[in-house]
This record gives sequence, structure tokens and C-alpha cells, in this order.
Amino acid sequence: MKTALVTGGTSGIGFGVCEVLLGQGWQVIATGLSDTEIAKCPKRPGLTVLRLDVTDDLSVSNCVAEIDRLDGLVNCAGVLMRGKEYDLEVFRTVLEVNLVGTMRMCLAAQPLLKETSGAIVNTASMLSYFGGALVPAYAASKGGVAQLTKSLAAGWAEDGVRVNAVAPGWIDTGMTETLQADAARNGAILARTPMGRWGQPGEIGELVAWLLSDKAGFVTGSIYPVDGGYSAV
Repeated sequence: MKTALVTGGTSGIGFGVCEVLLGQGWQVIATGLSDTEIAKCPKRPGLTVLRLDVTDDLSVSNCVAEIDRLDGLVNCAGVLMRGKEYDLEVFRTVLEVNLVGTMRMCLAAQPLLKETSGAIVNTASMLSYFGGALVPAYAASKGGVAQLTKSLAAGWAEDGVRVNAVAPGWIDTGMTETLQADAARNGAILARTPMGRWGQPGEIGELVAWLLSDKAGFVTGSIYPVDGGYSAV
């Protein structure tokens, strides 16, 4: 049975990924930053939940040390601090979580993935392609994730490790609740989205599952927008 590690897997897009993988017969290890996040994570057969801070080297090494076999790594742990990211310390924090944390996890998991010819799926964003006035750190970090994905794909192909990324648009999660509740902002988002709705975490999960599968065996270094057409207009 294949095993996947999903960082930030206790809620939002990460948990949506976990549910899809579980439904396809994977064993899944989800991580949360705090005991509160772990306690709130819904229980599912085949799902193990661990505490992990992707900004901490020891936390990462301890987490990976508990895993005997790994076929897939999905980096969903991330943070966004809308309206605060022009503060340099906040800027550093966002990059440390979203970009450096992704690299830290990839480096830690690569030896296990090499043994299984496994795959990595990183979480980029539609903001990998254009900026966000209120989230300069988030946009910069996600642009970095996209280029990191391509670089690792090129570097690790000879080891049989594929590396791709998904680039979500406006997804219905706890992170976007305030935007959905704002009638003007919600209306503007839906007006620009050709499909006219918010995406669901499981829709990201379906693509992630395919990218981790043997069906995507010749796919590496690719970034896949999942945004209902938002970045196409």
C-alpha cells in the first residue's frame, strides 16, 4: 500500500487532498502545526496525524524519521497574512513557511522517495503568475515555489523522483471565509472567474492524486492552475 505525507493536511486544501488519497486506497500521514489543529482534524480510517513545524529542522527530521516508506509528499502547509506583509518580519515569516518550508520538506523526504520512485506535489498559487497588492510575501513565496518545483524536477529526475505543483485559485476554505462573507469582494471574484464559483478542496485533491500516480509517470516540472479560469482572463 502506498503512503503519502501531506503537510498542512488537517484542514483546507490539505485535508481535501487527504480525503481523495484515502478514497483511492493510500495510507496518509497528515500534519498540523498545533495540538489544536490536530484535535480538530476529522478522523478517517487510514489517516495518521502528526505535529509538524515546517520552519524547524528538528521537527521536520523527527517527523520523517517516523516514516518507513514514502511514495508521495504533498506540501500544503502555508500561511498568508493579508494586509500585514509589507512589514519585513512578517514578510520573512511568510517566506520561511511557504518557500523555505517547502524546500526543507522536499530535502528531508527525497531519500525515502528515491527508494520508491515516488513523487512530490507542491502547492503554488495563481499568484505564482501575477502579484497581489495586499500579499507581497505570499505572492513572492508562491512564485518561488513554482520555480523551486521546476528546479527540483530537473535535479531529481535521474533519481526517479518527479516534482510538480498545483496552483490553486479561489478555493472554499477557512482561509477565504472572510472574503466569501464580503459581498463586494466575493462578487468581484466570481465576476472574474469564468466558471462563476469557488473551487472545492477535493478538486485540488483529484489533480494531486493523479500527479502522484503512475498515470502521470512522464509528468515532472509542471505547474497546474486550478482556478476556474481566473488566471486565463
